[in-house]
Amino acid sequence: MSRPLLFLDVDGPLNPYAAEPERCPEGYTTLRMPQDGGSADALEGPIRRYRPLQLWLNPQHGRALLRLGYDLCWATTWMGDANRWIGPVLGLPALPYVDFGDALLRERPDGVHWKTGPLVEYADGRPFAWVDDEQGDPDQAYVTAHHRGPGLLHHVNPRIGLREDDFRELAAFARSLALSRVTE
Repeated sequence: MSRPLLFLDVDGPLNPYAAEPERCPEGYTTLRMPQDGGSADALEGPIRRYRPLQLWLNPQHGRALLRLGYDLCWATTWMGDANRWIGPVLGLPALPYVDFGDALLRERPDGVHWKTGPLVEYADGRPFAWVDDEQGDPDQAYVTAHHRGPGLLHHVNPRIGLREDDFRELAAFARSLALSRVTE
C-alpha cells in the first residue's frame, strides 16, 4: 500500500512571509532571489511574476518532513521551481509538483481555494494532508464531498510557519492511516 501524500505550500508554511519584517525568525536562513536583472532562465513559469525577493527557510524542516511517513509533493505557485530554489535549502530531493494549469490564482465564486480542486484531482482518492496558510471551511467541505479517501487540511500561520505542533499533528494523521490499513 502506498504512503499518503503531503502537499506542501511554500509561502506561509515553509517561508513565514508574514513574520516581523526585516527580522529573520530563529533557526531560519535567508534566501534572496535574483532581481529582474538576473539570468533569463533563473525562474520559469508563473513564479516569475509572483516571486518574493526574499524568503526565510528553516533547513531543519527538510529532515522533519522526510521523517513523517508521507510522499512529499509541492503544492505551490512555485511548482517545479521549488525543486531548484526551495528543496536544496531544506535538503529535500526533487519532488513531484502539482501543475495548477488554468486554475492558477483564479478565484472561485464558491469560496473554495483555487488549489483545492486540482489537489483532489491529483490525489485521485489517495489519502493526503495539505499544509497551507489559505485553506478554510469551504475547502474542507469540498474535499469531504469530492475526495474518496481521507484528507487533512492543515492550516499554518504565515507569521510563524511550520512548528513542532504541526509536525506532530501531521505524523499522527499518517500513523492513523497506517493503523486503519492494518485493521482492514
